[in-house]
Amino acid sequence: MELLRNLISGPTLGVILAVIVLIIVIGTGYVKAPPDTAIIISGWRKKPRVLIGRAGIRIPFFERIDKLTLGQITVDVKTGEFIPTKDYINIMVDAVAKVRIDTENEGMIELAMKNFLNKTQEDIIVDLQDTLQGNLREIIGTMLLKDICNDRNGFGNGVQESATPDMRKLGIEILSCNIQNITDRNGLIEDMGMDNTAKIKKDAAIAKAESERDIAIAQAEAKKAANDAQVKAESDIAEKNTQLEIKKSNLKKEADVKRAEADAAYRIQEQEQRRAIEVNSVNADIAKNERMVELKKAEVNVTEQALDAEVKKKADAEKYAAQQKADVELYQRQKEAEAKKYEANQAAEALKIQAEAEMYAAQQKAEGIRIIGEAEAASIKAKGLAEAEGISKKAEAQKKMGEASVLEMYFNAFPQIVAAAAKPLENVDSITMFGEGNSAKVVEDIVKSIQQVSKGVEASTGINLPSLLTGFLGGKALKSASQDRKEDNPDGDDADQEV
Repeated sequence: MELLRNLISGPTLGVILAVIVLIIVIGTGYVKAPPDTAIIISGWRKKPRVLIGRAGIRIPFFERIDKLTLGQITVDVKTGEFIPTKDYINIMVDAVAKVRIDTENEGMIELAMKNFLNKTQEDIIVDLQDTLQGNLREIIGTMLLKDICNDRNGFGNGVQESATPDMRKLGIEILSCNIQNITDRNGLIEDMGMDNTAKIKKDAAIAKAESERDIAIAQAEAKKAANDAQVKAESDIAEKNTQLEIKKSNLKKEADVKRAEADAAYRIQEQEQRRAIEVNSVNADIAKNERMVELKKAEVNVTEQALDAEVKKKADAEKYAAQQKADVELYQRQKEAEAKKYEANQAAEALKIQAEAEMYAAQQKAEGIRIIGEAEAASIKAKGLAEAEGISKKAEAQKKMGEASVLEMYFNAFPQIVAAAAKPLENVDSITMFGEGNSAKVVEDIVKSIQQVSKGVEASTGINLPSLLTGFLGGKALKSASQDRKEDNPDGDDADQEV
């Protein structure tokens, strides 16, 4: 509150009051003039301000507002009584003048303000009628009746020119002046019209007669010209018809000749076309056959390429699958080896720890083990001597058996050899043989497999099984024969027995 009191009591109060006064002045003194009205603000300045179609500010109590109409004003101008013309014929004239206040020329608006300020259009019309009527009477006295009637536009322009100086003194501009009506006391204007009417009728009758004459002459000449034109036209038509018939005959003759030539040429052309068609047909068949051969070749090539591509693709796929499988197996084996290695290392480490842990116990038990070992060594020695003796006896027995022992082992292994040679045949569902000797071929392959086994035994041990078998069988046979001879000749000598 104290602050508000300080502001109100200080210099700010004067500013606020000035602003309030300014707002009141602007609100009450704002003036806006329309385009057809002039607002004059006077009182404060020596020269009043004129507002036309714009806004302004009036200072209340010091300036006043006045209005001046700027719109177009229509003034009826009548003589009111008969006025003599230059040829002394009394007439009465009724005219209409269009005027307005001049705002374009300098100083005219000031004259209009002095004469018509705050007046209505009716008041302005009354003030102007007297001046315009005086100018109208003045112009009537300077013109002939005939000129007034025949040249109303000139008459109106004369009235306008005569009244312009007087109107300019009032600040008025005359826009136009039109004569509406002219009357006279004795009906002379009507008589002048009748005279003119008779003259016009006379001139019209003469013009009509001359026109009818000219029409008759023109009709006769036109009829003659039409007849001449018709005769000439018929003659020309007959001549043209004759020429047309002659031309038709010539054209028909030429057309017949051309038709005959065309028919002959057509038949020749038809033969040529038929021959060409036949030749082209044969050529087309030949070309078609050649094309079919080429097409067949192309189809064969395409088929071959497709088969090659399919086989190659299948082989590549199998190769890729095998490679992938091998890579997988190798990777698995590597991982397994790494796992086993890791397990072995872990086991070795465990064994090492266990061995170190058990080392002491082993050292403690060493003495007992040594004693036990001596006893077991004696036992093992006895057992070894016994086994050695048994092996020695077995060797002596085999030595005595000699080749028979080897043959025994061979014949024990022979069924297994034959079974191994025939093992691949178990995977065969059926065998189709063509021709003769194929079964013998199979047996021959099996025998060759056995022979290869015998050769492998010979290469590894140095024992020739067929020779051994042959010698064994031969010895048996000689022994059997000798025994038979002994039985037949008990008294024979030793030399014979030995043989």
